[in-house]
Amino acid sequence: METSNEKLAELAANGDEAAFRSLLQRHYAIIFRVGFRVLGNREDAEDLAQDICATLPKNLASFKGHARFTTWLHQIVINGARDVIRRKQSARRKASGWGETEVLRRDEAAETKAGLDWLSNAMTTMPQDLRETVALVLGEDMTHKQAAEVLDLSEGTISWRMSEVKKILREIAKKEEML
Repeated sequence: METSNEKLAELAANGDEAAFRSLLQRHYAIIFRVGFRVLGNREDAEDLAQDICATLPKNLASFKGHARFTTWLHQIVINGARDVIRRKQSARRKASGWGETEVLRRDEAAETKAGLDWLSNAMTTMPQDLRETVALVLGEDMTHKQAAEVLDLSEGTISWRMSEVKKILREIAKKEEML
C-alpha cells in the first residue's frame, strides 16, 4: 500500500530524506505545471519550481494536515507565482526610466521565445486572478470547490471567474475572426 502524501509530508518535515524525495517525485510535475499556467513562461515556471523545491523542507513544518497535502501544495505554488509576478512588475517599474520601448521589446521577445499556443497567449491577456483560476480548474482539473479551497475564495467566486474567462476567450476569438 502506498504511503499517503500527508504521512510523507510529516516524515519529510521530521528530516526523512526518502519521504521528501517521494513527495517531489509525486508532485514536481504539478508544481511546474501550475507555475507555468499562472506565469505563462517556461523559464519562470522552472525557476519557481526550483525555488519551491529548495524551500519545501522548511515549509513542510507549516503543513498541519488541516487540508489535503495537494491543496496545501497548490497554495504554495500560487503564492510563489504571485511573488514572481510582483517581482517582475517591480523590475518593470524600475526599468521604465530606461524607456517603455525597451520594456515592451523585452516582453514581446519573452512571449515569442516561449512559443505559447493560442490559449496560452489568450491567458496572458487575462488578469492574474483569472489565470490562477483557470490553471487550477482547467489545468489541474479541479472542481470549483477544490479551486475555491486552494485560493481561499467562495465556490461562487470561482464559478463567476470561469464565466468571465469564457467571455474573454469568446471576445478574443471574435477579434481574430475579423482579422
